[in-house]
Amino acid sequence: MLKNLRQPRRVVITGLGCVTPLGVGREAFWGGLLRGESGVRRIEGFDVTDSPVRIAGQVRGFDWEAELKPKDRRHVARTVPLALAAAREAMEDAGLQPSDFSPEERRAFGVVLGTGGGGLAFTEEQYKYLYVPDAPGTASVYTIPSSTHGGLSSELSMAFGLRGLSHVVSTGCTSSTDAIAYAAQHVAVGRQEAMLAGGSDAPLAPGILAGFCLMKVLTENWNDEPERASRPFSRDRSGMVLGEGAWVYVLEEYERARRRGARVYAEVTGYGATCDAYHRVRLEDTGEEPARAMRLALEDAGRAPEEVDYVNLHGTSTVLNDRIETQALKLAFGDASKRIPMSGTKSQIGHPQGASGAAGLAAALCAMTTGHVPPTINLDEPAPECDLDYTPNRARERDVRVALCNCRSTTPRVGRSKTRVTPSYSTSPCAARAAPPSSWSWRSASPCGTRRSSSCRAST
Repeated sequence: MLKNLRQPRRVVITGLGCVTPLGVGREAFWGGLLRGESGVRRIEGFDVTDSPVRIAGQVRGFDWEAELKPKDRRHVARTVPLALAAAREAMEDAGLQPSDFSPEERRAFGVVLGTGGGGLAFTEEQYKYLYVPDAPGTASVYTIPSSTHGGLSSELSMAFGLRGLSHVVSTGCTSSTDAIAYAAQHVAVGRQEAMLAGGSDAPLAPGILAGFCLMKVLTENWNDEPERASRPFSRDRSGMVLGEGAWVYVLEEYERARRRGARVYAEVTGYGATCDAYHRVRLEDTGEEPARAMRLALEDAGRAPEEVDYVNLHGTSTVLNDRIETQALKLAFGDASKRIPMSGTKSQIGHPQGASGAAGLAAALCAMTTGHVPPTINLDEPAPECDLDYTPNRARERDVRVALCNCRSTTPRVGRSKTRVTPSYSTSPCAARAAPPSSWSWRSASPCGTRRSSSCRAST
C-alpha cells in the first residue's frame, strides 16, 4: 500500500483564514485575543427568553449570503459559508489563486475538514418545515446531503475546483485537530502537494441548545454578564459556553512553498493519539492517556518537554476537564510544566465544538507571529487544583518557537451528585514563528465512546 513511500516530506502552514466570535478574519481574531476581549454575547437568531442558557460565542457581522450563490442559500448548513469564508482568506493569505491552477495542480490539492455537529442546525430547521403545522417555508430538496457531515469538504472542493481527496473528520471536539494532522500526513507521504485543512462548526439552534441544557454541561450563572461566563481554570467555573466559527489553513510541502516564495507560518512536525478505553461516559481521573498523547507528539517531532515555549489549552471551563487537563500536563511535562506559559482560548470565544483544535492552532500561530501569548481571561482566582501558568487576563510578551495545542472532546453530564464525561483526546505539537524554514507542534485531545488522545508538534 505504501510501496512508493519516500522519506517523509516537510509540511508547512502558508495560509490562515477564520470567521470567529471575536471578528471576521485573522487580524480581527488575533487582535481580539491579544486585547483580552470576549466574543460571548446573548444569543441572536432565535428566542432564548425561556432557556436557562441565553449566551454563546456567536459570530457577528458576518455576511454569510455573500459566500454563496443565491440559489444555494437555503440549501446548505451554516457551517458551509463559515468554512468558505475562512478558506478564501486562507488561499489569499497563502498567495494562491485556484482559478489559475492547471488540471495537475487541482488534482494535487485536497481538502480535509473537521466538524462535530456538521449540519445538525440545518436538519433542525428542515424538521420544522416538515413537521410543524403552518411553519413558514418548505423543506430543502437537499435536506439529506446538507444535513450529513460528509458533504462539507466537498463544498470547498467545488468552490475552488480542487480534485484531490476531499474528506471530513468527525471525532467530536478534536475533529479539526485530527483533520489537520490527517491532511499533513497526506502531504508528508507525497499523496498530495497541498491541502486545505481545518474545522467549521455552528451548533447554535433551539433544539441543540435545549439538548446541551438537559446535560447540564453549560453554565447557567452568567446570562447577565456573558463576557464573564467562560472561566477556564477558575475557582468559580461552572460549565462551558457554546461557540461557533471556522478556522482553515493551507498546508503544503515545504520545497514547493519555498520555490514559490510563500510566507511560512510554521512547520508541522509531529502528532500522537491515544484512547483510555476506560468507560463510556466517565473520564479516567489520572490524565495518563492525554499525557501520553502529548508525549507521543513530542517524540514524533523529536522535541523534549523543556523545548516547548507555549501550550494552547483545551480549557472548557468545566470542573472535571480543567482539573484533569492540568494533571495531564504535569504528567507529560514534569517540572517543565511549571515554567511554560499556557492559555485557554475558549475563555474568549466559547467552545466551537469540532472547530476547537483549529481555533487553538490559530492562537498558537498568533503567539509565534506576534511574540505575545494570548491570555486566559476571567481568571481572577484560579482553582487550587489548577496551579499552572495560564497567562491570566493579559497577553504576555514571549518568544515562541515551539508550541503545543490541546484539544479534548468531552460530553460532560452534570447531575445532582456527580459529573459524567465522555472524553477523547487529540494532541498536536508545537509551532514556531514564521521564518522559513519554520516548524511547529500542536496537540489536541478529544474523546469518543472510549476516550482517545492524540498529539502533534512542530518547531522552527
